[in-house]
Amino acid sequence: VAIGAILVTNLRETGTLDKKLAAVVVLLVCTYVMSFAWSWGPLGWLIPSETFPLETRTAGFAFAVSTNMLFTSLIAQAFLTMLCTMQAYIFFFFSGWIVVMGFFVIFLLPETKGIPIDSMVESVWMKHPVWKKLF
Repeated sequence: VAIGAILVTNLRETGTLDKKLAAVVVLLVCTYVMSFAWSWGPLGWLIPSETFPLETRTAGFAFAVSTNMLFTSLIAQAFLTMLCTMQAYIFFFFSGWIVVMGFFVIFLLPETKGIPIDSMVESVWMKHPVWKKLF
C-alpha cells in the first residue's frame, strides 16, 4: 500500500520520482519480496504437504502444485497488461489479494500443529465449521 501511495501521489505531478523517493520505493519492494519469501511464499508448498491424508497425498499435492503453477503463469502473463492499465494502482490490487489471503487463513485454514497426518481428516477437517460439510 505504501508503494502504491508513493507512486500515485508523486507520479501524477511530474511523471518522475526524485532519487530519495525512488530509493524508498526500491527499499519497500525489496522488503516486500523478503517478507513474502519468508512468510506467504512457502505456504503453497507447506500446507498441501501437511493437510492431505496419506491415501490422497500424492494426488492432492500434485493438484495443489499444478494449481499453484497455473495461477503463477496466469499472473505472469497478465501482469504487463495489468501494469499498463492500472499503473501504480496495481499495488493496491495485489494488496487487496493479501487481505483476501489473510481472511482465508483466519477463517478457513485450520491449525494442524501437533496433529498426526493419519488422523488429519477426523481431527481437523471433520471438526472445522466450514469444511466438515464436505466430508
